[in-house]
Amino acid sequence: MSIEEDFLPLETSKFLYKTGNLYKSVNIAARRADQVTVKIKEELAKKLADFAPAHDNLEEITENREQIEISKHYEAKPKAVQIALEEFRKGGTYWRNPADPEDSNLPEEEKTT
Repeated sequence: MSIEEDFLPLETSKFLYKTGNLYKSVNIAARRADQVTVKIKEELAKKLADFAPAHDNLEEITENREQIEISKHYEAKPKAVQIALEEFRKGGTYWRNPADPEDSNLPEEEKTT
């Protein structure tokens, strides 16, 4: 399944074997989706800040074509949840449980830090 495809029903077994607990897998993917959302919002705000008017005057609000194109581009991108689930499924998401050092999938060299 590629990120570009429409979201289809997911096989929960693909997410269950990573942690042994479906709830934990969903929680990890949801936290990663939150991180992706923040990153996308910061990126979009930075790009749109270039088009921000120097003053607020309702009479002079005009349509800015570049701003509309940037917004449409971000609307067409995959959603944060799709990105996070795909990363998790492919093994690109690392997690650790501060309460239980054995409960993580961090590389060995990072577990000691």
